Amino acid sequence: QVLFVESGGGLVQPGGSLRLSCAASGSIFSIVAMGWYRQAPGKERELVATITRGGTTNYADSVKGRFTISRDNARNTVYLQMNSLRPEDTAVYYCNDYPHISRFDWGQGTQVTVSS
Repeated sequence: QVLFVESGGGLVQPGGSLRLSCAASGSIFSIVAMGWYRQAPGKERELVATITRGGTTNYADSVKGRFTISRDNARNTVYLQMNSLRPEDTAVYYCNDYPHISRFDWGQGTQVTVSS
């Protein structure tokens, strides 16, 4: 059973950048698609970006052109490069499979705070 541990979050100013990492305890080779999700206080969890095993990516309109998702199967790690960060990007970011239908547990996530 694969477990995910997110890291790389922090406090950044608007316009800044962060690179998030999602380390899996086991192989993610068999997972067809992985996704980054985020949840802001008082809001529902939303999908941010996805990447298939073949490398096809999709992004929410709100992050398109600013965020880049990547996948390194050899390291069992998924990344999210976030540029031009905005205050509305503030949230706890999670990784998991996509579509997520309770196959894997949610990790603790990593906090991203964009503020001056």
